[in-house]
Amino acid sequence: MINKITPDWVKSQPLQTVVVRRDPRSQTKALVNAGGLIFPALIGRSGRTALKIEGDGATPLASMRVLYGYYRADRVRPPMGRVPLVPIAADMGWCDAPDHGVYNRLVRLPFSASHENLMRDDNLYDICLVLDWNLRQRRRYRGSAIFFHLASPEGKPTQGCIAVSQRAMIRLLQIMGPHTSVRVV
Repeated sequence: MINKITPDWVKSQPLQTVVVRRDPRSQTKALVNAGGLIFPALIGRSGRTALKIEGDGATPLASMRVLYGYYRADRVRPPMGRVPLVPIAADMGWCDAPDHGVYNRLVRLPFSASHENLMRDDNLYDICLVLDWNLRQRRRYRGSAIFFHLASPEGKPTQGCIAVSQRAMIRLLQIMGPHTSVRVV
């Protein structure tokens, strides 16, 4: 039973879809529409693409489900929301080597093949949601680590991910769930 002190967002169902639409004035800026709430966002340095290739720097034009996420417990408190979040450990990485058997998967560091360290020096992965791009039926060279993460303070475009401010991410976590679809159009 939900009591009277439970926030209203807990009582409602999570959003089914969040739409990411490119800002018409910029190839690398976007707007996130989450149930009528609009947040500025950053996308890939190469804009958007329907034919995603590993390393192209483009954000895929696709509908991708939120699966789960990570956060830096040494930098942020566990954000409230419905998306399951796991603290990032120093030995966590993400394989981006298309020819490796664990391509586009979480790996334990040290790891000999090409990978990204989830415990970054910058704040981009202080809160980071994993989208289901190229995960269920992985295809080599179709892109790895398409995340929904925090934006750089300098406003730099991503390598193909979607990025928002920490304040926007905290708000989005309150209205998104583990099956929310992030649709890039």
